[in-house]
Amino acid sequence: MKRELIAYLDSIKTRDPAPRSRWEILLYPGVLALGLHRLAHWLFNGELYFLARMVNHISRFLTAIDIHPGAEIGENFFIDHGFVVIGETAVIGNNVTIYQNVTLGGTNPADGIAGKRHPTIEDDVIIGSGAQVLGPIVVATGARIGANAVVTRDVPEGATMVGIPARPTLVDAQSYHAFVPYGTPCSERFDPATQQLELLKCEVETLRGKLAQLIEERDTPADKTDRQSA
Repeated sequence: MKRELIAYLDSIKTRDPAPRSRWEILLYPGVLALGLHRLAHWLFNGELYFLARMVNHISRFLTAIDIHPGAEIGENFFIDHGFVVIGETAVIGNNVTIYQNVTLGGTNPADGIAGKRHPTIEDDVIIGSGAQVLGPIVVATGARIGANAVVTRDVPEGATMVGIPARPTLVDAQSYHAFVPYGTPCSERFDPATQQLELLKCEVETLRGKLAQLIEERDTPADKTDRQSA
């Protein structure tokens, strides 16, 4: 147990340069919220729903993080700061990082029957601050969700998503070898103070790519016609 806790705290230290010691990380609201969620989830699986919800309310009061007791969370999960909401049927893999003000929200089933309503977040995903990931979609391994993005469709492995609605950029998250804070692409060194500029850069790069593709599609038939004429 001690070894696992140390490994977990060290995994946070690699993603957050602010703490000076493991003791300091123990005071993080995300760490406390995850610890209380483990207890609430155990009670939930034992069908002690009232007690599970009570632990959930205590956790929300102390940390400003609301994780439904039914949510399934893997190893080394890190919520940086707080004000995060994670729904009942959400499934989160290993080494996932979520920043502040993120919602893993559900959709209301049309048939009125409760089922899988919340996202599945696979391993090594980063979700930037303010992002909303909605519905029973899959965010595949290694994907990056940029700050303030709204994701309502499946995200491919290694993709980087920005915008409302979220769409992939030309920058593949797999090209990054180091941890990329806030899930924001286009710059290997990202400063949250320049977040809007970074997102605009992504928009410009995406538009350039689409323009190049349209020009290529326009010129291709003409080239074929010239060859046939020759």
